[in-house]
Amino acid sequence: MSEREGVIKYRLDYRVAPSRNVAEFAELNAWRNLLWRIGVIGQDDARYDGLSYGNLSLRLNGESFWVTGTQTGHLPHLTADHYAYVRQARPEENYLQAEGPLPPSSEALTHAAIYRAAPKVGCVAHGHSPEIWRHAETLGLTCVAEAIAYGTPAMAQAVSAIAETNPERGIIVMRGHLDGLLTYGRTPEIACWQMARSLACAWALADLSEDR
Repeated sequence: MSEREGVIKYRLDYRVAPSRNVAEFAELNAWRNLLWRIGVIGQDDARYDGLSYGNLSLRLNGESFWVTGTQTGHLPHLTADHYAYVRQARPEENYLQAEGPLPPSSEALTHAAIYRAAPKVGCVAHGHSPEIWRHAETLGLTCVAEAIAYGTPAMAQAVSAIAETNPERGIIVMRGHLDGLLTYGRTPEIACWQMARSLACAWALADLSEDR
């Protein structure tokens, strides 16, 4: 598994711009704080070459969205200055246009693919969890094949197909991205709660294995 976390692979048309005021910021950031506290967003010197991991986005108008900036996963609390605004994305062309105080997350193209495929989705979360990743099949989670790398048109196409089948909420484990998974839903609560619940279920499975 040679994929590095945090490397932007898509063609990015980015310009520096002031942060935006978004009405749902407090709710989005509160759920992001929770994901950071349970470790699915963060930074660990012993994993992923020591780079930050995990990100969160919120649909704004149409297919435009607000997403955490690249390499912000290590921060316990974000402000609006840590988010980027994605004006447009063309996953099939590996292209994304964005503006804000920071460039968008390396997973932004995958977020865009879910928003395009599932118009009712309002929030997408990407996290890393060795426990969920290890128990994905037992938990009955949908997986993207190991041969498909993150941040690529192939990954965007794969998650689009899954989101079209499950257009309101879902969990996707990325076998080609060590410990990586996506959750999505109508609201930040729905999207992020699925990740927290899956982690609790994975912990329970780990405890059962140790008891045997």
